[in-house]
Amino acid sequence: MPPELRSIFPEANSPATEIFQIYQTTQEFYQEVKYREDFQNYCQWYYEMAEKHQKELQKMQSDINIFGFFLQLIHPKVKK
Repeated sequence: MPPELRSIFPEANSPATEIFQIYQTTQEFYQEVKYREDFQNYCQWYYEMAEKHQKELQKMQSDINIFGFFLQLIHPKVKK
């Protein structure tokens, strides 16, 4: 390595290298924790929405089909 760069890049066994490695590992750990928390929050939201939509679907299936009623008035079925 050129002598000019030795002051910029620490030696492989220096305390600064160890500190940078610890810092990098810590940052990666916190990024992983945040990713997992975000994913868990998304999954929770998804399951809540799915349950809500299932309840809405069950409610809609028990409702009167008004659209079908008006559709039959406009286009009555031809009996054979």
